[in-house]
Amino acid sequence: MRTSTTLLMTFTRNPELGKVKTRLAKGIGEKAALEVYIKLLEHTKSVLQKINTDKCVWYSVSVRQNDIWPDDSYQKKAQIGNDLGERMLHAFKDAFQQHYEKVIIIGSDLYDLQPKHIEEAIEALNSNDIVLGPAQDGGYYLLGMKTLHEKAFAPKKWGTETVLADTMSDLDNQSIHLLETLNDIDHAEDLEPYEAFKNYLQ
Repeated sequence: MRTSTTLLMTFTRNPELGKVKTRLAKGIGEKAALEVYIKLLEHTKSVLQKINTDKCVWYSVSVRQNDIWPDDSYQKKAQIGNDLGERMLHAFKDAFQQHYEKVIIIGSDLYDLQPKHIEEAIEALNSNDIVLGPAQDGGYYLLGMKTLHEKAFAPKKWGTETVLADTMSDLDNQSIHLLETLNDIDHAEDLEPYEAFKNYLQ
């Protein structure tokens, strides 16, 4: 049911022991990594709740009903594709086929993410083709566009420090608005700035 001209999407992994945050788990163990991931999902949900747009959760494996994402507030779909680029391309195509005017995807592993970042992204698309939220590790935590730019999803080394630079060079003819750079949590040392996670670093 479409109620807004903007769709806000997030990709999540089904929160199962040993299947989430594998790089983080190497530093703090699988059980702790799962607990951290669930906290990150809850933070992401609390941010999204404050944004008045349509919302969609794309699940890595299978759609879950009655989980932390309320069924009455979120469209729920299963990701399709072999790598992150293919899965995001499918999600953006799906959104534009529903005639959304602005489509934004955010990661679900950012404890620094605030509503203001998403609001700035929505506003920036009034006068830019693309909006990107750079991550400190060289990737990005947010991607938004008004029309489908398939080049953004061209094959690249997803999950590496060159993703943002490669994406920007793929989109060299578009006007791009960059948000504040944020820290996404992939490794044990990424937890260090946060009081909420200090117990995992003992």
